Amino acid sequence: MRQVSNLLILGGVVAILAGLAARFGLLSWFGNLPGDIRRVGERSVVFIPLTSMLVVSLLLTIAVNLVGRFFRG
Repeated sequence: MRQVSNLLILGGVVAILAGLAARFGLLSWFGNLPGDIRRVGERSVVFIPLTSMLVVSLLLTIAVNLVGRFFRG
């Protein structure tokens, strides 16, 4: 049960940090990297953030691996 409570606390801290980062504009890079596709038509907008999602995936993979090592060891 202790591991679950630690995981919930960690999730709360991560959520607070993500909220602060969004509030202060630290996530303004998302969607503006080279490789992100944005097509604006007369009546439609298509936005595919390929590069941004790769960066987010890499960061989340690193974070999950670090948290996994913390709880294993």
